[in-house]
Amino acid sequence: MSDLFKARFKAMPPPAEVEEDGEEHSISELSDAPDDDSSSASSISSAGTIMPSPSRSLFARPLGAGRGRGMEQIPWTTYFERELFLEPGESAPGVTYHAYLTSPVGKGPLFVTHHGAGSSGLSFAVLSSEIRKRLPSAGILSPDARGHGSTQTPEGDKADLTLGTLSDDLFNVITLAQQQMKWPELPPIILVGHSLGGAVVTELAKAGKLGTALLGYAVLDVVEGSAMDALQSMQTYLSTRPTGFATLKDGIDWHVRSRTIRNSISARTSVPALLVLDETASDERPWKWRTNLAATQPFWEGWFVGLSKKFLEAKGGKMLLLAGTDRLDTELTIGQMQGKYALQVFPEAGHFIHEDLPEKTAIALVDFHRRNDRSALVLPPKVSELLAQGKRV
Repeated sequence: MSDLFKARFKAMPPPAEVEEDGEEHSISELSDAPDDDSSSASSISSAGTIMPSPSRSLFARPLGAGRGRGMEQIPWTTYFERELFLEPGESAPGVTYHAYLTSPVGKGPLFVTHHGAGSSGLSFAVLSSEIRKRLPSAGILSPDARGHGSTQTPEGDKADLTLGTLSDDLFNVITLAQQQMKWPELPPIILVGHSLGGAVVTELAKAGKLGTALLGYAVLDVVEGSAMDALQSMQTYLSTRPTGFATLKDGIDWHVRSRTIRNSISARTSVPALLVLDETASDERPWKWRTNLAATQPFWEGWFVGLSKKFLEAKGGKMLLLAGTDRLDTELTIGQMQGKYALQVFPEAGHFIHEDLPEKTAIALVDFHRRNDRSALVLPPKVSELLAQGKRV
């Protein structure tokens, strides 16, 4: 965890100003100043505000997204072909999982994502379009975790957010999506998890429930050491966030101005799912946080204890994407030197790597898939087959 990230709890500077002149601009003009190399966001909360920091002009325009600097909501239909409502029945009574899906084509892979605490499946929306630009046969399944987004559970705000439950939920979503879409078998799967989601996909990979369908798993900007260090400051940070917003646009605007999400196109897509209109609110800020992050405190430590060991031991290809090398703990540093996993660092990004830099993240993930794609393997013929053909061995 960077010193800059720790220092922001002592003195939060004013948010960076963003022009809103109503003119048409390309996405590359949304941020004009050069980047610094700081890694400055929480590995626990995916709704963490990061220190105001300049950003490069690196964002390509997503398919179907409008230009300009307005903060209007971009609908999920811009990026996904359908939404799913999945009921597991007796295995999880009263639960209805909500997920966004673009189906794989032919024998294309399925990228299954899991967001971080306080976020939603739409956190991966812009990334999904960038993946399909580079790998048109790929599918993306992006669920809302329980207690987040539109997933419904009988316990409501008191959802069971233990790591084991979240991992089981993700497995249920995958198998239920297979049933609903009538896939004869699971497609080749790449698991992708951000922050808390990184711990969830690692847990599922370690459990081995996906069998040979799992090609590999990618963890975005979370490691055990830095996450555990940040636990001490989380409640302090949460107390500094606005309790609500006057309008949905204000909520989107705050995420961009505070540099929580450095890509306004992604913010316009993902932020609306983080807020809910409280019509009974008596104040002037009726748009409230959908997920009460402070109430999840009892689960925080359990999410990350043992993460590094499980990440290195689980079967399948492994990739770690970080916003700074300062986040590597000793165990991961040794594992990286031994070549046990692929590591990429994007110092110009904040905690939301996949939202800040969707194009670069997509390139890394597509390359990761190609390196682990078993369908591309050409095995040598068996000796018995060569002899049967009358060939000398």
